[in-house]
Amino acid sequence: MTKQELEAVLAEALRRIAPDVDVAEIDGDGDLRQEFDIDSIDFLNLITALGKRFSLPIPEEDYPRLRSFAAIVDYLGEKVV
Repeated sequence: MTKQELEAVLAEALRRIAPDVDVAEIDGDGDLRQEFDIDSIDFLNLITALGKRFSLPIPEEDYPRLRSFAAIVDYLGEKVV
């Protein structure tokens, strides 16, 4: 998948978790949880949705790497073949 495709999938998953989020205003390197007041349950739902979408196990020890929009896209780019 291309980076743009991964960004689109992440944006869609993020909109389901936090419908008020304007994806165009996301600071790619900003902490998603702080930037949009996403709590730990919403974050877990986002990561779970992405894992299901890509049939990809995302271990809890990888969660610290997934703080920003750009970091999640990079992570998925490494893992999704």
